[in-house]
Amino acid sequence: MTLNITIDADSGSAPYEQLRAQISEQARAGALPVGYKLPTVRGLAEELGLAANTVAKAYRALESDGVIETRGRNGTFVAAAGDAAERQAAAAAAGYAERARRLGLGRAQALAAVQAALRAEYGE
Repeated sequence: MTLNITIDADSGSAPYEQLRAQISEQARAGALPVGYKLPTVRGLAEELGLAANTVAKAYRALESDGVIETRGRNGTFVAAAGDAAERQAAAAAAGYAERARRLGLGRAQALAAVQAALRAEYGE
């Protein structure tokens, strides 16, 4: 089991975002199983030709999203990401639904706003 990351210098996405997205996707797809030990920040930075701060920023974002967890000196590991991501998405959706209702949007209007935001986010 190895971490398979490719950073595209010509991409419109920042390197830390590419790294964050690829680790997140691999964890959710099961390519990186729960408990998989990730390389150190410095080790991964050297391997990918990135600054250590870039990798550290990606790791912080992944930890904030519940995808990885740091266990002190023992290292950084893939967490039970799917459950955490789904819980966070459900909480965000509930907050949006409440806010849309308070703003007086009907169900169809609220859904249309979400669909437009998703199309913009996913580039569709």
